[in-house]
Amino acid sequence: MGHGHHHGHHHHGHDHDHQHGATEQGALPEALDLNVPDEELSPSQLSRRGMLRSAGLLGAGIAGAGLVTGATGTPAAASQVGRGGGNNGNNGSRRLRWLAGDHHIHTQFSPDGMYRVDDQVRNGSRFGLDWMVITDHGNENHSRIGVEKVNPEIRAARETYENALVFQGLEWNIPAAEHGTVFVHPGRDEVSVLKQFERDYDGGVNNATGNTPTNEALAISGLDFLAEQVRRRKVRDALMLANHPSRKGVDSPHEIRAWRDAQPRIAVGFEGAPGHQAAGIPSPHGSGDARGYYGGSPGADSFPGYPAESYRTWGGFDWMTATVGGLWDSLLAEGKPWWITANSDSHVNYADTSRRPDGSDFNGNGFHGDPVYAGAGLNLGAGDFWPGQYSRTHVGAQGFSYAAVMDGIRAGRIWVDHGGLIAGLDVQLRGGNRSVTLGDTLTVRRGTKVELRIEIALAALPNWANFVPRLARVDVIRGAVTGEVTDRDAFQTPDARVVRSWEVNETSGTVSFTYDLGRVSEPGYVRLRGTDGKRVQTGLNGAQVDPAGPALDVVGDADPWEDLWFYANPIWVIPT
Repeated sequence: MGHGHHHGHHHHGHDHDHQHGATEQGALPEALDLNVPDEELSPSQLSRRGMLRSAGLLGAGIAGAGLVTGATGTPAAASQVGRGGGNNGNNGSRRLRWLAGDHHIHTQFSPDGMYRVDDQVRNGSRFGLDWMVITDHGNENHSRIGVEKVNPEIRAARETYENALVFQGLEWNIPAAEHGTVFVHPGRDEVSVLKQFERDYDGGVNNATGNTPTNEALAISGLDFLAEQVRRRKVRDALMLANHPSRKGVDSPHEIRAWRDAQPRIAVGFEGAPGHQAAGIPSPHGSGDARGYYGGSPGADSFPGYPAESYRTWGGFDWMTATVGGLWDSLLAEGKPWWITANSDSHVNYADTSRRPDGSDFNGNGFHGDPVYAGAGLNLGAGDFWPGQYSRTHVGAQGFSYAAVMDGIRAGRIWVDHGGLIAGLDVQLRGGNRSVTLGDTLTVRRGTKVELRIEIALAALPNWANFVPRLARVDVIRGAVTGEVTDRDAFQTPDARVVRSWEVNETSGTVSFTYDLGRVSEPGYVRLRGTDGKRVQTGLNGAQVDPAGPALDVVGDADPWEDLWFYANPIWVIPT
């Protein structure tokens, strides 16, 4: 049902593909000639330039610039899908800038953190991030003084690192559930809004962590509060993303649905892959712990329906995301937006040489003292990477701004990768002379031919483990939209499966694939993933659903660099 074609590019300024604009013998194609401004390029030339920039092959440029034709980027909200709506711009092309970021970063203002804001932002920038969210732990101390005390450091980082967008947020102890990132658009009231939110709605601060209906209702009230602050223009925007959702098994399916349905513009997704990825590096070179610190078992507040396998990561990804036909797919099958991300959850970083200073009084000061050189070699027992060093969340933004990043996240224009597995991704679903990208909905007349077009810039440069990753396989996962579930605790859907896989034989340049959905008569969605192919196993729902999915990560023997994946958010198609 699909076909692929590959075109290898020589990375020395020449290109042996079909080029537009190379009119003189030896002249650079216009897409490669940085003296030609973006505005003067054709859409195909602009796309080519974007892919090269993304692969790090065109100067510094705009990191990850790409081309998306016609998508408006509005999420496929339930009302749109139900009415056969969606947004299918067909008025020429529009550029997106793919900005890499991390929404889950801790500092010395977390009781278990260590680094200054400047340390995290400086290193995140060094590792190629364009945006970062500082998310220190919600607790009594943080709500009392930490939110205010960290703000000057965040504002200083915004001034110092002009090429980085630095958001202030916090890690919310979601009442009755796990943790979540909450962050707001920078502004005059960012501190007061976050401070009030934490004081009134944090599960830890309000002794509301237990699995009770009252606490579940408090979580919804917290999301309602954030929405009200946006409505009243106290802050320009606010978002919530659930963190490490399967780690303790306490994020039940009905809670996730309740967050999403209560405030779909605020609660928009969860970590497809948790942080703490370095924890899986085997001893003696690492801590030999569980990848993502997913090494536990059910507790008193855990949802009893979750299987034992859900408490481990799969190829570094959370079970909710990694299982084809699992919880994430069951949400997507309702036709409602719910997005995945990946980040560092950086607290204390692998192979660092610093430690907290002696006598650091977090409880008295609301923060730890600045880290100092340890003099004891590399910290191989730490479980985290620096922001951007291993995990990246790529957001298709309409510009380089806080608002554009938040809009891109809300719209689901997101793909994530580990270890720099690929350098760039352009995905378009096309039919009826229309085209949309990640997170959007293509509406077509019933019976219209629809195809998925994929272009991937392969990794061109060594990652931070000093090897150039090699993409081995790309999978298309297709699911049916079956409507709202009657069982709010459903975490499986029978209509999602891997429908097409391609082996990738190229090692440089770009590869392109096309998957033919045929003449579409029923609503559905498609999503992508890719792997280096080093660790695979049959998926939990059987070989007919997922013949070669990610493998369950073994505690103590899960080197994250030897098991790399990328995942992209879905695109829906709705025939009318």
